[in-house]
Amino acid sequence: MKKYVSTLLAVSMALSLAACGGTTASETTSSAADDTSSAATAETTDTADAGSGDLISIGFAQVGHESDWRTASTKSAQDVFSEANGYELSFVDCDNDSAAQLEAVRGFIQQDVDYIIIDPIVSTGWDTVLTECEDAGIPVIVIDRTIDDSDKYVSWVGSNFKDEGLACGEWLKAYADAKGMGEINALVIEGSTGASATIGRTDGFKEVADKYGWTILDSQSGDFTEAGGQEVMESFCQSYAGQFNVVICQNDNEAFGAMTAMDNAGASYGVDGDVVLVSFDANKPALQLVMEGKINANFECNPMAAPFVEEVIQQLQAGETPEKEIYMAESWFAAEDIVSSINVNGADQEIVHVTQEVLDARPY
Repeated sequence: MKKYVSTLLAVSMALSLAACGGTTASETTSSAADDTSSAATAETTDTADAGSGDLISIGFAQVGHESDWRTASTKSAQDVFSEANGYELSFVDCDNDSAAQLEAVRGFIQQDVDYIIIDPIVSTGWDTVLTECEDAGIPVIVIDRTIDDSDKYVSWVGSNFKDEGLACGEWLKAYADAKGMGEINALVIEGSTGASATIGRTDGFKEVADKYGWTILDSQSGDFTEAGGQEVMESFCQSYAGQFNVVICQNDNEAFGAMTAMDNAGASYGVDGDVVLVSFDANKPALQLVMEGKINANFECNPMAAPFVEEVIQQLQAGETPEKEIYMAESWFAAEDIVSSINVNGADQEIVHVTQEVLDARPY
């Protein structure tokens, strides 16, 4: 089966290269990491040897466990790729160590799994190991973050991070106009340095800020963690006290940390505050805070990639060629019902007013 998939993969890559023009967008060490990195921790969800029986064996090299979003992403994969569903999943939590992630993928090659899923910690440095996957005849599926220095993967499944940043900016423009805010002086707490989500959200928001002449006072990495968000916001509160009226956090955990820092500094935020607080990811706990008016707006990054990945795998199993890029549907949320829609890249997009009904319907 693997030789057949390898042949299909070669054909698929050739077609993709011709057609793709750059469109938009656990605590036990696993043998998947081959014991080569102490930074990677792993959990094998099924105990059969890779490739044994009728189970489809999958190796998943996850970024880590730095956020609620990441936890939801991992759970999605573990739910979908279960033994009951016909899979054997070898899972490695790479703990935000890019070297450990490369070794985890090499461990999966040694295991001779049928498929490899990668959520890349950084977007470069992948060509050599993806070539090794290709030579071994193991199709690779990339989720969430992107790989920029190699196209030796079957499909990428994820979000358009720049569109998320653009949507954030366009909502802020409409909201500021509705509230009569004369000027925008923003602070940005970025995600992990080099991550495609960080790059896309930063570039998208800056594009809108430049268009409308806003001031971005400072932009620093909070590494997508609550502790990082709090640390950066504490520094901001000292350096820019009284100067900022907008804080953009590039994920929910950073927003939680920023809220603690502003509480400690006596800075008010949210619907009734002096500072507009915006977040990304739209996990349920954060949307609860949106509904309560503590976060003004939240822009979804869908963590439920596994069902889409399963579709790709089933297409390969059937001898079909999957799409090279698969974008998941996402929504934009706000605490107040004063901006009903925005325009992003020429398309009108709804802003969802968060109510209890909306919150109850959220899957994560």
